[in-house]
Amino acid sequence: MTDLTTAERIRGLIRDVPDFPKPGIVFKDLCPVWGSGDAMAELAVAMSAPYDPAGVHALVGIESRGFLVGTAMSMKMGKGLVLVRKKGKLPGTVVSRSYDLEYGQDTLEVQANALRPGMKVVMVDDLLATGGTMKAAMALVESQGAEIIGVSFVVELGFLEGRKALGDTTCYSLVRY
Repeated sequence: MTDLTTAERIRGLIRDVPDFPKPGIVFKDLCPVWGSGDAMAELAVAMSAPYDPAGVHALVGIESRGFLVGTAMSMKMGKGLVLVRKKGKLPGTVVSRSYDLEYGQDTLEVQANALRPGMKVVMVDDLLATGGTMKAAMALVESQGAEIIGVSFVVELGFLEGRKALGDTTCYSLVRY
């Protein structure tokens, strides 16, 4: 271990990939973080720290990299993980929410029995950009009667102002650009 904070260590592992997935985009590649057991252990501790596990019933991970963060946090906090996935990826009865993208629409789903009214949940994803996906996921979770006590991201691209899309919801991000 070094004297770096967890946020500094994680930031140091994130790789910029220019022009991916299209020209003009600088993709923040978290694969080096996922590939480091030490970094993932630190990430789980840091991302869980803002929440009292006694006040959380479950974590909600957003497809797909939110599953990685959510799993690490759920293990640290001793809580289950509810999956929010793209349309057609979950078995059984699902509840859906469609939302607008820059060039079209997408749909998110959660299993109908995964959330109950009054459940207190923390929603997690790897990156906050414009906030559109998380906003849709939040609406889906709230439609099931669950209470969102916070949303957490490993990385926030502050210049895209995604927090504005999330309203008054408590938002935590480990690394900000």
